Amino acid sequence: MEKKLNLNGYKCSTLVNKVPGIPIVFLHGLGNNIEIWQRIGVADLLDAKRVPYLALDMPYGEKSVCKPKTRDIEKNVTFTYDAIEHIFGGPIPPVLVGASIGGNMALHFASRFPTKGLVLIGPAHALDENLIQTYTHFNFPSTIIWGSEDDMIASEDMRTLACKIANSKLVIYKDAKHSAYRDNPEQFKRDLLELYIKAEN
Repeated sequence: MEKKLNLNGYKCSTLVNKVPGIPIVFLHGLGNNIEIWQRIGVADLLDAKRVPYLALDMPYGEKSVCKPKTRDIEKNVTFTYDAIEHIFGGPIPPVLVGASIGGNMALHFASRFPTKGLVLIGPAHALDENLIQTYTHFNFPSTIIWGSEDDMIASEDMRTLACKIANSKLVIYKDAKHSAYRDNPEQFKRDLLELYIKAEN
């Protein structure tokens, strides 16, 4: 269900499936918005499986239906936390799915707030020194997805990230670009559900 969220001075579009369970929270890339999760069929899949989720149009997004805009990390992470609390009625630890800059925001969120799992697709600036120091505290499953044709994020960086985060695995999508989940949506859905099952147990 699509709904408008008016929270702490931000007016943004969201997709919500409010059912019992651990919520999956989707953070899109810079050039996308919540429509990407509908376009690749992830929202329909989770609706059918009765998995709770929240897809946020983020203040950093160039195409997001969200005002005002900001790329400030602190403001975006706080907005994400407050949105989860507002929609699900409390500070429920989520599984976070972040693409590119959304992956960076997901890592910052997990460094500050309780988290059940991470799915990161070509996360930007994942090896920033301040972030790396927090990875030793990550005690949840993580999946790092990288497209073999990604010309924005280096494979070496993703391999290093997988080594830095305990209980994580790197999955390479053959012939996929930076938005690997969009190039191979069926594999992405399988990887997401696999991670979600781990997070539940």
